[in-house]
Formats: sequence, C-alpha cells, structure tokens
Amino acid sequence: MTTSDATGIVNSLTAGRLPRWAPWTILTGSWLVMGVILALIAAGTGGEFSLVGAIFFGTILFDVLLFVLTYLVEGLRQAKDRLVTSLVTTAFVIAVLPLVSLLGTVITYGAARFDVLFFSSSMRNVVGAGGGALHAITGTLLITGMAALISVPVGLLTAIYLVEYGRGPLAQAITFFVDVMTGIPSIVAGLFAIAFFALILGDPGIRFGFGGAVALSLLMIPVVVRSSEEMLKIVPNELREASYALGVPKWLTITRIVIPTALAGIATGVTLAIARVIGETAPLLIIAGFTDSMNYDLLHDRMMSLPMFIYNQYANPGSDVQPYLDRAWTGALTLILIVMALNLIARLIARIFSPKLGR
Repeated sequence: MTTSDATGIVNSLTAGRLPRWAPWTILTGSWLVMGVILALIAAGTGGEFSLVGAIFFGTILFDVLLFVLTYLVEGLRQAKDRLVTSLVTTAFVIAVLPLVSLLGTVITYGAARFDVLFFSSSMRNVVGAGGGALHAITGTLLITGMAALISVPVGLLTAIYLVEYGRGPLAQAITFFVDVMTGIPSIVAGLFAIAFFALILGDPGIRFGFGGAVALSLLMIPVVVRSSEEMLKIVPNELREASYALGVPKWLTITRIVIPTALAGIATGVTLAIARVIGETAPLLIIAGFTDSMNYDLLHDRMMSLPMFIYNQYANPGSDVQPYLDRAWTGALTLILIVMALNLIARLIARIFSPKLGR
C-alpha cells in the first residue's frame, strides 16, 4: 500500500485511498442490511419493526466495516483515523436517536386529534370522543406567562447584581442559595406555594392559577440567574471601561452596553427556563388543580394546564379508552410545538435586539 515517484522515493501518505463516496455508501448499506435483518426477525416473531434499532445497529456495523475496509486499502494509520471519526458520528447518532424516536412517536399518535375541534373547545360536558384542550392551552399560556413575568426581572436583576456589584458574603450566600434552588424537586415548589397562600389567605384548600405561576417561578428563577450570569460574564471588560472612560454612569453602561451585548444569550437562557417549567405537572396538580371548563382568571378558581390535561386524559380514561389516549398524545404534540415556537421567538428577539457589529 505504498507509492513511489520517478526518483524511487516511497510515500506512504499517498497510498491507496477509498473513494469519497465509500463511507456514505457503507453507511447506507449497513442501515439497509440491519433493516432487512430486523424486519425478518419482526416477521418471524410477530413483533414490530424498529427503525431506531435498524439505524443504531446499522451504525455500529458501519464502524466495523469502515475500519476493516480502510485497513485493507489505506493501512492501519488511516483506519484508526476513520474509526475515531466514525465513533464520533456514532455518538452523535446515539444522542439524536431518542429525540427522533420521541418526535416520531408523538407526531404519529398526536396527529389523530390534531384538528380544529381540539383547539377550539374544552372538555366541559364531554364524555368519550370529541372535546378539546382549549382550556388547557389557555391555562398553560397564562400560568407560564405569569411565571416568566415574575422570574425574568428577578433573575436578571439578581444576575446583574452578582456580576456587576456583588462582592463579599452576601453575593456568596446568593450564589449558594441559587445553586440549592436549582436542584429542588418540582413538587417542593408546589408544596411551598400552597402552604404560602394557605397561610396568607387562610384557605387550606385554595387552588388557583396564580399559585401555579408562583410555584413555576421558583423553578425558573435559578435557571434565569445562572444563564444570565454566565452571559453577562462573557461581555468584554473593555466595553465597560470604554463606557466609563466616556463618563457614562454605571447603571447606564449596564442598560445600554452590557445587557444588549449579552441579550442573545439571555434570551436563550429565558427560553430554556420556560421550557424547563412548561411541562411541569406536580406543582400545578397541587396548587392549580384541574378543571374541564375555561378559566381566564389567574386569581380565582382552578385552572387547567396542558401537562395536567395530558396526565388526566391518560390516567383517567373512560370506558372507551382510545379517545382519551388520542387527546393525551395531541396535547403532548401541542406542548412540543409551543416550546418550539418559544425557541423561534427567542432567536428572533436575539437577532433583532443584539448589537450590530461592523467589520
């Protein structure tokens, strides 16, 4: 596997090479081979064919075949290089497969009730087929929006204090408690919220949407603080010093220089915080409760949310189970779409308001 030029010098680096299309062909062939094998096994045992399994085992087969063929054609050195590269690709495939499988399953089962009725009606007086999740979607948007309204200012101001002003024991104590709050179970936030409002309002059985927003804000604030703090730290100190040199006050430097520079990362962190809490069920089960009727008032009566709607439909089906399962899957698909929409909005906000840097 060596070549020599006119002078007789042997150059192993220009030895035989696999064609550029070879890795992709081997990968596709490996997927097809494993797909056929798993299809035959499924047909023989009466089970279901697993596309995820075919891709996973096909990728492993690809690693082995690529190493062997590269070793035979290009030598051990190139074989090791291609093996490491293929293992990195395999790790990426393994990381992505659960997400692809989850999305595929939710879309497949959730499409059954993805219709106008689902988004335009509630479950009031509905037994069996029909009904929708308008009351749950409205509740989720109201509760999560109020939680964000509470969490974002508190979290952002806390991060600004820690980065720009905080020194000494107080800043260390705040950092410690933020770290502790990051790891608290979500049900503890719900218990705190119901205990707090029961003591304040004197009603142990109180259930309302604002309490759910307070519970979710306890889970959001640590994420907002941590993400905003890291984004503010990466703003170059030269920008601050240049602003101070021009006589700009510190508060104005923070609002006009530091925050706009870190806005893209802050928006991403806020989106992650919202995605962290929008699917929480335990706190809302305790403090917000559930209902089959519409409720637009956060301060009065029980309020449904999409996680509670999904849980209720799946856990308490009627005599005809399928309509309840269809509504649960469609609710899960709706929740995923809401999170995707929030990510797109965050990216749009970051692009619009981030500083425009010239060349």
